[in-house]
Amino acid sequence: MQTQLRTTTCGALRPDNVGQTVTLCGWADTVRDHGGVMFIDLRDRTGLTQVLCDPTEVPAEIWQAVQTVRPEYVLQVTGRVEARPADMVNAKLATGGIEVRSHHITVLNRSATPPFPLDDKEAERVSDELRMTYRYLDLRRPAMQRNLRRRHAVTQAVRAYLDSQDFTEIETPILTKSTPEGARDYLVPSRTVPGTCFALPQAPQQYKQLLMVAGCDRYYQIARCFRDEDLRADRQPEFTQIDLEMSFITPEDIYALVDGLIAAAFVAAGHPAPTLPLPRLTYAEALDRYGSDKPDLRFALPLVNVGEIFAATQFQVFGRVLAGGGVIKALNGKGLAGAPIRIMDDWTAMAKDAGLGGLAYIRVQEDGAWKSPIVKFFSDAEKDALRAALDIAAGDLILFAADDAAVVNTALGRLRLLAAAQAGVIDPAAFALTWVTDFPLFEADAEGGLQAMHHPFTAPCRADAERLESEPLSLRAQAYDVVLNGVELGGGSIRIHEAAYQRRLFAALGMPAAEYEDRFGHLLRALEYGAPPHGGLALGLDRLMMLLGGADSIREMIAFPKNQKAMDLMMNAPAAVSERQLRDLGLRFLAAAPSE
Repeated sequence: MQTQLRTTTCGALRPDNVGQTVTLCGWADTVRDHGGVMFIDLRDRTGLTQVLCDPTEVPAEIWQAVQTVRPEYVLQVTGRVEARPADMVNAKLATGGIEVRSHHITVLNRSATPPFPLDDKEAERVSDELRMTYRYLDLRRPAMQRNLRRRHAVTQAVRAYLDSQDFTEIETPILTKSTPEGARDYLVPSRTVPGTCFALPQAPQQYKQLLMVAGCDRYYQIARCFRDEDLRADRQPEFTQIDLEMSFITPEDIYALVDGLIAAAFVAAGHPAPTLPLPRLTYAEALDRYGSDKPDLRFALPLVNVGEIFAATQFQVFGRVLAGGGVIKALNGKGLAGAPIRIMDDWTAMAKDAGLGGLAYIRVQEDGAWKSPIVKFFSDAEKDALRAALDIAAGDLILFAADDAAVVNTALGRLRLLAAAQAGVIDPAAFALTWVTDFPLFEADAEGGLQAMHHPFTAPCRADAERLESEPLSLRAQAYDVVLNGVELGGGSIRIHEAAYQRRLFAALGMPAAEYEDRFGHLLRALEYGAPPHGGLALGLDRLMMLLGGADSIREMIAFPKNQKAMDLMMNAPAAVSERQLRDLGLRFLAAAPSE
């Protein structure tokens, strides 16, 4: 990495370089005056090198300049590499065995005092707002530099892997048509066609299907996507997907391909490759065992259906639920019998928020006694059956949920995560991957109609396809998600490749023919020209990097992210524009936005 201004980088020097004359460039990380001799830790993206400046060895004007140096000044240093004394070796630094005894230092630029320390530990105490306002400073921190380099390495590995699998990287448009079927679109008014708007793509979904119609066979793209939705730790208004599509495939082809892609990404990020093939769960199995379609499998703690145990129960609450067609499930919080009352109050409130009438639980005392107001209604046979089904031992906390299956799964699924965290059984360094398959094709919407669970281009399982009009909620989709540590990395499906069936599905969703021809006519026309069977998947690159990097938010893995209000605090965007720009677009802003 030699340039006209430097011969090497700050992280490259080792004891083998002792005796060499080098020129380094970087930022002053720390400046220390040790009895008239100045020590400067010089930093660039590769690491730190300690620089020694002795006033007896440099011209007076250089010494004067060195005395003005403060943290974050940009310096050029020329000097000789020396071995540090044995008692001064810093084993924590790769360059800790050497230092550079300078004979020339140039201040390339001065720096104002940073608004927060650029030390990784200190920066953790700084608000996100301040870090994002001065993101160009935040990115100087070693942790952020590592995140950017790791993301680069993973992206390069993905490209190399897909190239080895005969994929072609193809860019698709950023300015496209608004076809809202999920989050709100970001709209871009057109100046040349007044009264119309482009939309920024939520995903390249239709374009990649059109590429399959075009005979491209294997497409991929590191794609920028945009969704105007409420944000949280794993969402941003603009994000990046590893987007791919293949022709003449089944889901098994997707599983095999993406297994290898994920393994390549793990290795590039510095982790061992996961064992392949990745495990699989059906959607029904995931909900039944873990209460979630994106289960965290770093720990066991399964949900256990105990309805049969209480088939003849005297406990009326359970009896009424079973009589009404509901379910009773329990989970065993190993070692949590001593959980404080405040924790149980919080969990009960969460269970009610999920739709349960309350949360029943049993604390198993150290002497084996069961402490709960509900146990007096249990027969000895029911207790024995529960012990066997839940592996109950002293110190356990048994949590029950009784209601409609969807409510029970949601509530206990959330409690499962809370109980695991409270018990300390989640290894933060562990990785657990799984495929979740066989999703329902449809789900009921708030008005009692149908909506696509994934998107309306998803093909049903072949065995179910002809029940589209008669039993639509019974249809399973050829859809799949890949999940890592309880986070959906991405998902995809086999697509509908026949225009007639795609029209039937739009109609099943209650979409008038005029509407789907207007919104999706381009795709329907394309499917009439010999579209091959095809399918694909999109992986969230930002989410993948968040998990591989051990971060709590995808913002740590994006160079210039937005905050929770979808604002760029550094650029102060979005921002007002001139009246002339609005006039050119035929727009004007209302004094106050209308309520929805």
